[in-house]
Amino acid sequence: MNWFQAIILGVVQGLTEFLPISSSAHVRIVSELLFKQDAGASFTAVIQLGTELAVVIYFAKDIWRMLKAWFRGLVKAEARQDPDYRLAWYVIIGSTPIAVLGVIFKDQIRTDLRNLWITAIVMMVFAVFLAIADETARQSRDTLTLKDSVIMGLAQAMALIPGVSRSGGTLTAGLFLGLTRESSTRYSFLLAIPSVFGAGIFSIPDVLDRSGPGPQASIPQTVVATVVAFVIGYASVAWLLKYVSKHSFSAFVWYRIALGAVLCALLATGVVSPT
Repeated sequence: MNWFQAIILGVVQGLTEFLPISSSAHVRIVSELLFKQDAGASFTAVIQLGTELAVVIYFAKDIWRMLKAWFRGLVKAEARQDPDYRLAWYVIIGSTPIAVLGVIFKDQIRTDLRNLWITAIVMMVFAVFLAIADETARQSRDTLTLKDSVIMGLAQAMALIPGVSRSGGTLTAGLFLGLTRESSTRYSFLLAIPSVFGAGIFSIPDVLDRSGPGPQASIPQTVVATVVAFVIGYASVAWLLKYVSKHSFSAFVWYRIALGAVLCALLATGVVSPT
């Protein structure tokens, strides 16, 4: 991998991580279109650490408040009525499905599921789900429940398939459950922190091993791509939270459908290779 590739992929990661359009799919597609090679699941997972660090900093006060409430609740029964204590548990519980499935299907995630035909199809299919959820959502509540955390956690696990989108899956589930766009989006951001940090740290040894196929990034290139993803990702968090308070997700739905259709055409005509 050269420096141009590393920086471009960092930009793509930062721009797309928090939007319901699948950052892993975009890194995969851009790698194939511009460089004719797959940057790999491990490199993608590591540079996602940059965007998640942006979330941690942006929500630092909320996260600190949740952590304090969680630790207090572990030793004091009366503290367990604190909404932040429950929310901390909901994040932990909601993160479990993607952690378990990520370990079980590690090999498939890094090989078979990165086929661009799969990416194109799920990009369009889950756009339809998001559209239905957005149009029919009651948006009647802001408070999460244990049931919400489990269902949204399972939806997040679907993002192990490039094209589904971690935020797209959780937002779709949240809307179907009756949560507002704002509360679904905030929980989606918080829910991603444990899973993305876990996947990124778990993938560091694979990135350091440069003997595998595809464009292998050096340590400095990986660090720079991660920093670029952090800077752009931080701006994206603030923008998306403001956007969802006033707009529907229809723009993202049409974008996903258009991108999936274009990708299918490129695959069908042999312009890009599916693997």
